[in-house]
Amino acid sequence: MAKGIGRGDRAPRFELSAQDGKSVSLEQLLEKGPVVVFFYPKDETPGCTKEACSFRDSYDTFQEHGASVVGISSDSAASHRRFADKHGFPFLLLSDPEGAVRKQFGVPKTLGILDGRSTYVIDKGGVVQHVFHSQIMASKHVDEAIAALKSL
Repeated sequence: MAKGIGRGDRAPRFELSAQDGKSVSLEQLLEKGPVVVFFYPKDETPGCTKEACSFRDSYDTFQEHGASVVGISSDSAASHRRFADKHGFPFLLLSDPEGAVRKQFGVPKTLGILDGRSTYVIDKGGVVQHVFHSQIMASKHVDEAIAALKSL
């Protein structure tokens, strides 16, 4: 596994399929402003649903800071579409089926086997300004990301 990306590092470039099947790149997102990328283990699991709904419920705050929010897991675009539709997510969910982008960022595994839960705040220049890892404090990812955006 790659060394984890940290504050001050350039965010790895990526291009993945969104829930609508369209390809989305980090460069496209950065053209609009800062980007909050949250990696989560699996659609429709209790912790992941809680985390994604927390991002949804605070979406206006992210918009006020000009930030895009993007969730990434290994689930398919079709699974993401069902997950987003069911819970009314206004943000993109990207499919990383082989975990390649997760590896590029160096998202740590939980217990060495489960996909981890990590959030990265990337400024409009493509530099990581904040990283938060926590498998069990799912909703704290939103608080961490908002605090980081306020400091940009």
